[in-house]
Amino acid sequence: MDGASQPGRTGLWLIGARGSVATTTIVGLCALRAGLVRPTGCVTELPAFASVPLPDWGEIVVGGHDISGAELHKSADSLVAAGVLPAGVVAALGEQFSQVESELRHGYDPAAYRRSQLDVAERLAAEVSSFARRHALERVVVVNVASTEPPWPDGAEIHDVAGLESALSGGDTVPASVVAAYASVRAGCPYVEFTPSTGITVPALRKLAEERGLPYAGCDGKTGETLLRTVLAPMFTERALAVRSWAGTNLLGGGDGATLADPTTAASKLESKSRGLHALLGGEVTAPLHIDNVPDLGQTKVAWDHVHAEGFLGSPVTLQLTWSAYDSALAAPLVLDLTRLVALAHHAGQRGLLTALACFFKDPFGSTEHRFDHQVRTFHEWVRATTAVLRGHR
Repeated sequence: MDGASQPGRTGLWLIGARGSVATTTIVGLCALRAGLVRPTGCVTELPAFASVPLPDWGEIVVGGHDISGAELHKSADSLVAAGVLPAGVVAALGEQFSQVESELRHGYDPAAYRRSQLDVAERLAAEVSSFARRHALERVVVVNVASTEPPWPDGAEIHDVAGLESALSGGDTVPASVVAAYASVRAGCPYVEFTPSTGITVPALRKLAEERGLPYAGCDGKTGETLLRTVLAPMFTERALAVRSWAGTNLLGGGDGATLADPTTAASKLESKSRGLHALLGGEVTAPLHIDNVPDLGQTKVAWDHVHAEGFLGSPVTLQLTWSAYDSALAAPLVLDLTRLVALAHHAGQRGLLTALACFFKDPFGSTEHRFDHQVRTFHEWVRATTAVLRGHR
């Protein structure tokens, strides 16, 4: 690839490895390796990335943690039954599935553990490190795709590692996402927060990642309704149309629907989804947003938006739109893209927050820019600059 230094063998460690997003990611990666599917939805397979030094699909090795004991092929079978995965592709991946299954470990379940969370984190870190050694990996990128957690405001007050470790030693008070992020950083792994959970947002963890030369990115993968909003909202503002209200309703079933049926848990997701719209249109816009659990929808996610704006001479402008898709199938290629891109950043010696990856997230860390076209422009500039640096390392 034009002589640019290559990242080499890269681990993808999934937190929530038996869930719908992770299973779809694993099936997709295995199918891409085998040449069974096209890389539709994978940004890093666009022509602009042809000369970018990214790990090849065959160089990415998968492992992960999950509190579920369900076998991976059963998770895949349920997604086949739901229409998310093609049956023929899953049936052809038996051996690859077995290899991934052998690399999945039991995660941290706060309801089942009575040991110190610090001890749990050490165990999680050791398992990731063992995975890296076993497969002679250059690095392991950890991606959190576990269920969304309620907000943890206490985390924002923890600014040093000693304080965080004290909290981890003091009982089951620290969210599982923070335990996983701490373990990942301790294991020397770049990290992606693909959910709106607290994870690596704790200041102490972000400082520790920078000290250890680790890049990280997040949060909350931008896959559907919010993606549309960050494209359409700038259209109204650039045409001087005054948006008065933008109401949204999300209907979903499956595990996500059940999780987000809890108002406390849903608060994280609602905050993540709403922040960008208010930034784009201004805080005075009425923007109610609802998430409803509709079990019979299964893996299908439906988002409905109603936009009311004021045009010239006070004339009304109304936009209604509906987005319907299998959310796991939208998320999985982004997980693969982020794995390759964060591996690229780590290989180039970058550390700390990767703000250039904001276009992949609803609520991007460290960025107030939510206009999708601007985010994408910044992203491509970063890719070109990083590639140029690596070419200089020949």
